[in-house]
Amino acid sequence: MKNFLLLILGILIGALISFFYFSKPDADLTITPPKGLITPEQAKILDEAYNPRYKLISDSIVTMQGGDNRSSWYALGQVRDYLIYAENQAKELGYTMNGVRIYLGAHPNHNGKAGNTTMFFIPTGIPHTADASMFNFSLQEDGGDIPDAEGLNMGTDGRPPSASYPQ
Repeated sequence: MKNFLLLILGILIGALISFFYFSKPDADLTITPPKGLITPEQAKILDEAYNPRYKLISDSIVTMQGGDNRSSWYALGQVRDYLIYAENQAKELGYTMNGVRIYLGAHPNHNGKAGNTTMFFIPTGIPHTADASMFNFSLQEDGGDIPDAEGLNMGTDGRPPSASYPQ
């Protein structure tokens, strides 16, 4: 009987500890802002600083109606899906994906007219050093572009393409 009471007491103590351990309030799930956030005012300053470059490009190279493209829009689901896809592809290529690099590019000339500016994502990462490694001791925060990895393009142009921040 004594062993049975100790068993019941042990179960009750275990249940009580489990209750307090697994029922932590949601307050512990704080969202920390990522490094590099800028305010809308800072975004306006960056956008205005780009104006002379944009004018130079639009006046001398891209002389189409509406001007050259200044922004690209990507659906949230498209970006999430791409990040998952790119991370899996990086693993298959022997890399640990640690970020994306965003490049400026231009669509090829078509019918004698310059193509609009575009922005595209390329995954970055570091090569796997050993399959059996438990820890990644690399202090490198950013990685190089992952060779042979597919990028993401085909965002929607600004409306109109020459529209500056905010749209």
